[in-house]
Amino acid sequence: MRIVVFGAGGRAGRAVTAEAVRRGHAVTGVVRDVAAHGDLASPAVTVRPGDVTDAVSAARLAAGHDAAVGAVTPATGPEALAQLARFDDRYFVKAADALLAAGPARLVVVGLFATLLDASGRLVMDDPAAFPAGLRRFARAHLAGLDRLRQAGAAPAADWLVLTPTAALDPAGARTGTYRLGGDTVPAEERPLSYADLAVAVVDEIEAPTRRRTRAAVHG
Repeated sequence: MRIVVFGAGGRAGRAVTAEAVRRGHAVTGVVRDVAAHGDLASPAVTVRPGDVTDAVSAARLAAGHDAAVGAVTPATGPEALAQLARFDDRYFVKAADALLAAGPARLVVVGLFATLLDASGRLVMDDPAAFPAGLRRFARAHLAGLDRLRQAGAAPAADWLVLTPTAALDPAGARTGTYRLGGDTVPAEERPLSYADLAVAVVDEIEAPTRRRTRAAVHG
């Protein structure tokens, strides 16, 4: 298959790219700054510059691909977010609009755990003990992007899935090839999940979809 990964320079995007290549797929890795991510390029990976919030750019980059992955963020981590000169609250809405308009046969987006519901039905982002209040604006922007995908409904061209890793995401974890899928609620029993295994879930759902037009929590 041909897979385009938007946000290929981030931790999730790199893991998805590596997993796709491991399975013999050809990948187009889209990043904001090609020069900063030259190490991504390989015989199986073409690195292209692009802006996921630009519908024209996204459509051009997604053309000819069997699937698209959205693993984008305007900044990685609280420190990087604090250094942004300006944060666009509609960043993830614009990304959702652009990716849907690009029309890939399959779209898998990496979500944010703060948009999951806790056992009482409350958003994780609304619990100050579970999520930093200073990042709620970022989390709400993520939720707005999820809601925009949900608004696409059952349109034939909108074969999307949001895979949301839980808080037990382990940056240093090894690839085990195993994971579990849930729904909109934080799993009662959370086990650590590596980025590599998150990528296994993403590529599995591209190759043989089990969930469509919904959001699923992913955990170990």
